[in-house]
Amino acid sequence: MHHFQVRNGEMHCEGVPLRRIARATGTPVYVYSHATLSRHYRVFDEAFEGVRHIVCYSMKANSNGSVVRTFTDLGSGADIVSGGELARALAAGAPPDKIVYSGVGKKPWEIEEALRRGILMFNVESREELEAIDAVAARLRKRAPVSIRVNPDVDAKTHPYISTGLMKNKFGIRIEQAVKDYEWAAGRRHLDVVGVDCHIGSQLTEVSPFVDAARRVRRLVDRLIAKGIPIRIVDIGGGLGIRYHDELPPHPREYADAVADAFRGLPVTLVLEPGRALVGNAGILLTEVLYTKRIPSPGGRGKKCFFIVDAAMNDLARPSLYGSYHAILPVGKTPRGRVTADVVGPVCESGDFLARERIMPPYRPGDLLAVMSAGAYGFSMSSNYNTRPRAAEVMVSGSRFEVVRERETVRDLFRAERTASFLVRGRGAKR
Repeated sequence: MHHFQVRNGEMHCEGVPLRRIARATGTPVYVYSHATLSRHYRVFDEAFEGVRHIVCYSMKANSNGSVVRTFTDLGSGADIVSGGELARALAAGAPPDKIVYSGVGKKPWEIEEALRRGILMFNVESREELEAIDAVAARLRKRAPVSIRVNPDVDAKTHPYISTGLMKNKFGIRIEQAVKDYEWAAGRRHLDVVGVDCHIGSQLTEVSPFVDAARRVRRLVDRLIAKGIPIRIVDIGGGLGIRYHDELPPHPREYADAVADAFRGLPVTLVLEPGRALVGNAGILLTEVLYTKRIPSPGGRGKKCFFIVDAAMNDLARPSLYGSYHAILPVGKTPRGRVTADVVGPVCESGDFLARERIMPPYRPGDLLAVMSAGAYGFSMSSNYNTRPRAAEVMVSGSRFEVVRERETVRDLFRAERTASFLVRGRGAKR
């Protein structure tokens, strides 16, 4: 469920017409519904009622401070993958003891900062990373809480770019090897082995891969406890999918029941890392049609239609990167009729598209379009490609809206640059 609805022919976010936001901020602009974010968090958290658990929002999905603050105000922690996300999580009110640090490439300064802050645990992805954390902890005279991310070799049945649980993926340690690494870590003075971690991928629309992975992790936990390694936390990752088009993802309650059943009887706390499930359908990308373009189709059969909009692949990379589907809906009333068209942006790439071969109204320049389900991996993956300033971000609550990230200016794009001294006239010139 989300709070983007059409009323009297105009699309609203909660009580605010999207046209009003476009007039105030310009386009492209990301718009987030506070009511949807809050509802999605509560539904997910309540699905695990009766099970000892911690929800750690996966910040890579959307790290806007107001989005993260919405969740931390409701009791969420954070799943982070960089020192930058650690700083953002803390600034947004995430308690350090509810922060888990994932990712395959932690640098020494990032490990040190997380240790100083007192995070819940590091999800470790390799033996060398274990050794690096041990070395930093020894230098700081601390004990680092660690959990090894195991790779269960489970096919998540999702896009190969967002599958993480197979042997061919870069993530995690094979379960067979993990036992040896746990034994090594348990013998280190500056490592505190607290848990097991497993994450098999993103945008999963079936429960069965979660169940398969959970059962394999349960067997590993039983084996470790039998060896005298007291596991207190099981991090089962995230990955629950959402509906973009015709998918039918499981309800969080179905997901919770299946996962919790696998660990029944174990005295552990489950850590959950939802990302897309919380923010995906809570945000849209608002864009304006700049031009229309029609060219004869091959063979002389009709014309190919393009709607050129002011949002591009640098604003929303998912369609170009994954071939992903996002519904594109009119913000206001549209002309009658239907055409088959591509929705494309201004970026100088043939791969710059938001939709291909889509049946839609015959839009005209000036029409506003809502690219739906853009709250996850939208702004967080955006870039300045083609020297394009990144979009503004807006949050709506009831009948109010506020800009929660200002649109970048062209001047912002040059702010960190310096011209090499030998290129400046009169300095270092060749004589």
